[in-house]
Amino acid sequence: MTQTTEGLGIKVILHADFETARQRVIDALKAEGFGVLTEIDVKDTMKKKLDVDFRPYRILGACNPHLAHQALTLAPDMGLLLPCNVTVAQGEGGRSKSRIIDPKNMMEFVNNPALEPIAAAARDKLLRVAQSLS
Repeated sequence: MTQTTEGLGIKVILHADFETARQRVIDALKAEGFGVLTEIDVKDTMKKKLDVDFRPYRILGACNPHLAHQALTLAPDMGLLLPCNVTVAQGEGGRSKSRIIDPKNMMEFVNNPALEPIAAAARDKLLRVAQSLS
């Protein structure tokens, strides 16, 4: 596994086929208290809506209920940034890629210092998710 932090989040290269990687990501999220509320099949959507072939690619809407409750209690507008998106995509050579949003980076859109500890806690959990994918 290769893990880097870049742009909006954390990038992980998994040495696994797409379906195996997808399940490993879901299991790792669950281990850190995140449920997957939504799962968007981008490949299927592109085919149905645009008649375009696209690689296997899923967007998972991951939510940690305790952290979400804290954030929404402090700032109801945080719902615009929830859930935390995690992607899983087929890569090359039998590898897959996962990208995990970095909640700390999302705080750049929010001017509320009270939310920073919640974002930090979410970030720590999501970093552990990325680390566990090795």
